[in-house]
Amino acid sequence: MSTDLAREIARTYFPGARSENEGRLRGEMDATLDHWFRWRSARFEDSAPVDPQPVGATAGAPRADDRLGQRLLALCDAMTAETPTFSPRYIAHMKSDLSLPGLLGWFAAMLHNPNNSSRDASRAGTVIETQAIAALADMLGYDPARAQGHFTSGGTVANFEAVWRARYRLDHWLALALHVAETTGARLDPFAAAHMGWARFRDLCATHAVSDDVLKACSAAASNPGDIWRRISRASGQDYMGPVMLVPGNRHYSWSKSANIFGLGGEAIWSIALDASGRLDLTDFQRLVARAEAEGRPILMVVAVAGATETGAVDPLDRLYDRMDDWQTERGWRIWRHVDAAYGGFLGAMLDGPSEAALTSETAAALRAMRRSDSITIDPHKLGYVPYACGAFLAPDAERYAVSAFDAPYLDRPELGDGKWTSTLEGSRSAAGAAATWLTAETIGLAADGFGALMAATLDARQAFQTAVRDAVPEARFLPADSNIACFSLARTGEALSRSNARTGAVFDHFQTSPDFAVSKTTLGRDNAALMASVLAGHDGRDDAADGHGGMLVIRCVFMNPYWSEPSVRQDLLPRFIKELRQALADADRAQVA
Repeated sequence: MSTDLAREIARTYFPGARSENEGRLRGEMDATLDHWFRWRSARFEDSAPVDPQPVGATAGAPRADDRLGQRLLALCDAMTAETPTFSPRYIAHMKSDLSLPGLLGWFAAMLHNPNNSSRDASRAGTVIETQAIAALADMLGYDPARAQGHFTSGGTVANFEAVWRARYRLDHWLALALHVAETTGARLDPFAAAHMGWARFRDLCATHAVSDDVLKACSAAASNPGDIWRRISRASGQDYMGPVMLVPGNRHYSWSKSANIFGLGGEAIWSIALDASGRLDLTDFQRLVARAEAEGRPILMVVAVAGATETGAVDPLDRLYDRMDDWQTERGWRIWRHVDAAYGGFLGAMLDGPSEAALTSETAAALRAMRRSDSITIDPHKLGYVPYACGAFLAPDAERYAVSAFDAPYLDRPELGDGKWTSTLEGSRSAAGAAATWLTAETIGLAADGFGALMAATLDARQAFQTAVRDAVPEARFLPADSNIACFSLARTGEALSRSNARTGAVFDHFQTSPDFAVSKTTLGRDNAALMASVLAGHDGRDDAADGHGGMLVIRCVFMNPYWSEPSVRQDLLPRFIKELRQALADADRAQVA
């Protein structure tokens, strides 16, 4: 049932692998342009036209003196060199064809060019953004009536937004505790203080009559951080080394960037080891929390990943949050929980419907636990099939969305109404991504009977690929998979890792020059030691690196293209891919012998 629905969605809401929906897209874009031109021409009917005969107004090929037309044609020609990521033959990275709602929603908003920094600059765009955030919140398990958020240029900035809010909260609590310790002489426990929670914070503020000015004077964010850290050291009786972020080994590179940008230092990123399935290891997580407590280093935030960039793995959010709930009950620790669901967030649409059957029970439980997070990152420009650049940051309520306020005199005027500019890292923000996401939610829908079916079909395509390749190519050693990303090495029984890496690399090099298929690669490193050991054990392989920590090269295939839901596509492309993979293997073997 869900497969048939996914095929219908692909046929109705995407351009088509061979442009089958060309006529519809042309018609809708023409209708959008017609609507835009009518609006412009009728808006101020008493205004005189700028030029009754603009240059290039005639239909047909560009005139000899039409520089715009000529250069536009040159640009169009140049863009034909781009990788054809719309094709189901492209299974390399997290890119695919754009949906019709994504294209048309972006196009319609782009024509008006609203700036969602304020309602004055974007009267309709800001409303559309609010509604689109509510639709995403509902899909992710937040209460859409209470959830807050905004669109960003992508997952990197959305992750930065989470760090900003987590620091806002931690800084308030630690500043208050520092003031109380300095005025009462009580010993400061930086770890416990930085996780006290808003209820305890408000009680202490009332008890000690603390003003905002007092808090600012004790704040590392609002005052001099070097001075504040020295004061914390004196009040706690030990050198204060600053907060840390606990992030799993399958993290996106944006987390290291955030430590640099927010002045935490690279050492503040504490990597949580991954288990034998490539997911966050709960035992190592608890070890790092214990270490942070012992060293008096507050935990700025704990990050889990739903849809790892390399493998698509989904961390065990449910069990992670169960442990954090216990600490909150037993010890009063309120530690910020963030889910980097930039890629896998849309898998949440599969829950609570027939599409959920495509998920393992462990992955479904983890995705369902996203609603227990303090914040979530999601990228509609990935599995949402809308144009770049479109990410989003969400929090479950206004309290957790709150962040430092900044003044902008030209925007801080009552007549402008409420605007997001005070609570976003980016100032000017296009409404196009929000409009693309809004139209997607209004048409395909972000529930189990819409996007859920589409997501289930992508997981089914990945599984069909794995089954076909594994049956035809015994050397293919697949990693565990939670989503629609398939990763495999090419290793023979009892083989050393260096040799299988060489074979896998040679096969990847073949596909790099292939006119028929595009794949990607990645290397599993030390953070994935348990996963590599598990894969090697499956074929009696061995790590022959001198230090015992060799990386494992794997070929990575991303099955997010909607056209893989068509049986005819699978029947055509799977045998072709397997044939080419076999040929590449044979060539690699001949090269190794030579």
